[in-house]
Amino acid sequence: MKKFILLVLVVIPLNVSAISARNIIAMDMDTNRILYEKDINDEHLIASITKIMTAIVAIEQADLNSDVTITSTVLKSFGSGIYVEIGETLKLKDLLYGLMLRSGNDAALAIAEFVGKDVDNFVSLMNNKAHEIGMKNTVFINPHGLENNDKVGNTSTAYDMALLSSYAMQNDTYKEIVKTKNYVCKSDKKTYSWTNKNKMLNLYEYTTGGKTGFTEKARRTLVTTATKDNMNVTIVTLNDPDDWADHKSLYEKIFKNYEAVKVIDKNNFKVDNDNYYKNDILYIKDDVYIMLKDQEKDSISFDINLNKLPKYENDENVGTIKIKLNDKLLKEVNIYVKKQEEIKAKKSLWQKIIGWFKHDK
Repeated sequence: MKKFILLVLVVIPLNVSAISARNIIAMDMDTNRILYEKDINDEHLIASITKIMTAIVAIEQADLNSDVTITSTVLKSFGSGIYVEIGETLKLKDLLYGLMLRSGNDAALAIAEFVGKDVDNFVSLMNNKAHEIGMKNTVFINPHGLENNDKVGNTSTAYDMALLSSYAMQNDTYKEIVKTKNYVCKSDKKTYSWTNKNKMLNLYEYTTGGKTGFTEKARRTLVTTATKDNMNVTIVTLNDPDDWADHKSLYEKIFKNYEAVKVIDKNNFKVDNDNYYKNDILYIKDDVYIMLKDQEKDSISFDINLNKLPKYENDENVGTIKIKLNDKLLKEVNIYVKKQEEIKAKKSLWQKIIGWFKHDK
């Protein structure tokens, strides 16, 4: 099971014009660093942005090519829907598109019943996932976000939902679904054509996904994500009557004030004063970029920790680099080892192959 580190960092204020949201957060999805905040730990109803959790749990738990036959459970839904029929059969993947693009409450119930075997068990999976990724102030009671007859519904915070958005965007299938503007699919009975309700996909060119939400009690809730020049940001607003404008304005301010700085180049990576792995090659898998303001660039530091393993395999994780800003942890990167004997073996094989071609001439 993956482990997640909860990071708390000092936020440098941005000069942002008045934002109408009751609660708002902008978070760097690569480090979970808070870039902008207002009352981010207040607990409130979240409406259909609930479906981010419904989607990621289903994606992680089930085969998306599975056939799902709609049962009478969907009759419990109201509000937005994709209007499936009892007895109709769709692919689970298609239901997920209906869930995220059209906010189908009937799709949410069908997915929950199929993946969890029953809806209540699926909701337990949602709460378990929330606990796993550090959502400490979140409680799910259903997979769609509607309030029940007692006006009780799913509750969370702007901070927790930003954590969830950052986590979900690490999944390629989820990313593909939420960035889709239009989707067409077929069941055994009819053809569906859906347009994404997330207007930010058309309003702001760097938008990569997100989820809308609304109930009379929760009011407008919105999660979006955007990527520009190696900067990956998510914004969450709760009870925001002008959410589209607020999200776009805040993205523009952030991308203007920050830069993705390459702090580690994977092609020029080396560990000084290492005698333990000196006969092998230490490496990292990817370049490391960190979102920084100009005045922060000289405040980055690195703590390198190598494990002195008595035996290790080729490409094994043998240590970490902790990247810090003003001594606050931003990101932890794994260090791997490439054994020289493996490199020599590959070179030898390649030389043999070249020799075979030369011999054939």
